[in-house]
Amino acid sequence: MSLPGQQVQAGRYSVLPRCLSFLLCEEQVLLIRIAEGRGPWSGLLNGIGGHIERGEDPRGAALREIKEETGLILSPSSLYLSGVVTVDVGNSPGIGLYIFVGEIEVSETHSSCEGTPEWIDLEDFDKQTLVEDLPALLPRAIKSYHNKQPYCAVTTFAEDGSPSIHFNP
Repeated sequence: MSLPGQQVQAGRYSVLPRCLSFLLCEEQVLLIRIAEGRGPWSGLLNGIGGHIERGEDPRGAALREIKEETGLILSPSSLYLSGVVTVDVGNSPGIGLYIFVGEIEVSETHSSCEGTPEWIDLEDFDKQTLVEDLPALLPRAIKSYHNKQPYCAVTTFAEDGSPSIHFNP
């Protein structure tokens, strides 16, 4: 693979890489309540994650985000790539979302400027105030983790802004 063959063509659809992680401990999942003043998701629960920085691989970015947002330090082998979702926001660039799942034994975390980590019972997670795609993404990510079969999906948005996720097993 040579650099000249990797050039981005102007006008082609592109995506910004992001990561999202779900950490399991017994029958709970670690989510983060987005801090007030952090945009339209303020006050909602989401997985742990963010942008993949230049030079980072998706798992390395997920590990960094977990450390920054929760204080937890995990080994690379503790995270499993559960899925990849292309988020079509209606223009370019879209979002390329790498979803990871891992199991941990420690449950002590700390807050950050991003928000406050909260352990949520898996049986009750859908009763929480969640970022709107989480009720579809989290169960699918956990299923993929247990089956060891990653999935792919595309998220599109209706005119009213509501997401629709199209899974490809």
